[in-house]
Amino acid sequence: MERKLKLGMIGGGQGAFIGAVHRIAARIDNAYELVAGAFSSHAARSLQSGLELGLPEHRIYGSYHELINGELDLPPHARMEVVSIVTPNHVHFQPAALALEKGFHVVLDKPMTYSLQEAIELQQIAQKNGKLLCVTHTYTGYPMIKQARALVKSGELGAIRKVYVEYPQGWLSTGLEQENQKQASWRTDPSRSGLSGCMGDIGTHAFNLAEYVSGEQVTHVSAQLETFVPGRRLDDDGAALLKFTNGVSGVLIATQIAAGEENNLRIRVYGEKGGLEWQQQDANSLWVKWLHEPAQLYRSGAPYTNSISQNNTRVPPGHPEGYLEAFANHYTNFAKHVIAVESGQQPTPEALDYPSIEEGLRGMAFVETVVKSSQSSQKWTPFASISPNLPHE
Repeated sequence: MERKLKLGMIGGGQGAFIGAVHRIAARIDNAYELVAGAFSSHAARSLQSGLELGLPEHRIYGSYHELINGELDLPPHARMEVVSIVTPNHVHFQPAALALEKGFHVVLDKPMTYSLQEAIELQQIAQKNGKLLCVTHTYTGYPMIKQARALVKSGELGAIRKVYVEYPQGWLSTGLEQENQKQASWRTDPSRSGLSGCMGDIGTHAFNLAEYVSGEQVTHVSAQLETFVPGRRLDDDGAALLKFTNGVSGVLIATQIAAGEENNLRIRVYGEKGGLEWQQQDANSLWVKWLHEPAQLYRSGAPYTNSISQNNTRVPPGHPEGYLEAFANHYTNFAKHVIAVESGQQPTPEALDYPSIEEGLRGMAFVETVVKSSQSSQKWTPFASISPNLPHE
């Protein structure tokens, strides 16, 4: 990296799982320096969290308003340049909008906002202020996912026909929210999570992965959402048939009540000549299967992988890289884009390879579409209307 970007954080204090993940990801490639934060809506907890992270007391704030305005009062060379927002869904839009309006770039945990309307407004604010936003759809950061995308794009598999993507979890098989488990409580609360539980939380990841690898966009959905745990207020299971552009057909499954399952996100894509398969439990492998030839096994870091895949790999073949490194790839590529823009330079293709605000917007449109489809008696529901901007390459 040419230099470190100064990073601020909203949320992610004591007891928060994802905040620590974001901080590790930001540090892996030495692309950021954490300089400030508002780590909790409780000022005392924010202060304690910041002190534990080694920040000076005057750069630890009691609210996101104090953080953004306080940093803006500092000289340009001292203030944060990017703010990472790792709060529950209902506290995404307002801090992100304020940060963009005040001239800061934003990294935002998924799903991008509480509602589709908020997502559309956030895109307009970012465009108006000329600032960048990264949505951490982690799984497109894996090197072998980038290899898969390149294989599809090259046409080696022939015209794509079918996409299968599934994300099974089992951690919400019981009513953890009724035991005041923090992560379960907000994810199953419609006032904090939004229209959907399971589909908003992990279905958006599966959807993002399907569009990224296939290179196609969903146009219609036929979905069924279920709530299995008694008393739960949002869906904990769902499935959807998908229609993509160019006649591609797909199936998406997301569930959080598959007892015994952890996080084995899996995708299969089939074309006229062959198909590919990747799963997170063996993230460094990509199987490519041919109609009349033996299957091939691609491994991350190998010299035969494409340049984008290699750009997102740090160690030689046989040394596994996983979830944290995939997360870091988004942070690092986003940093390259920010530095290029701030320096008046043209960003490289590698710098543009992260989930941007357009992908975040489509994720929110997916949530609204699957909920609408599940409530409808019609077989197909058109994908929700959003900004005409297409995802960047």
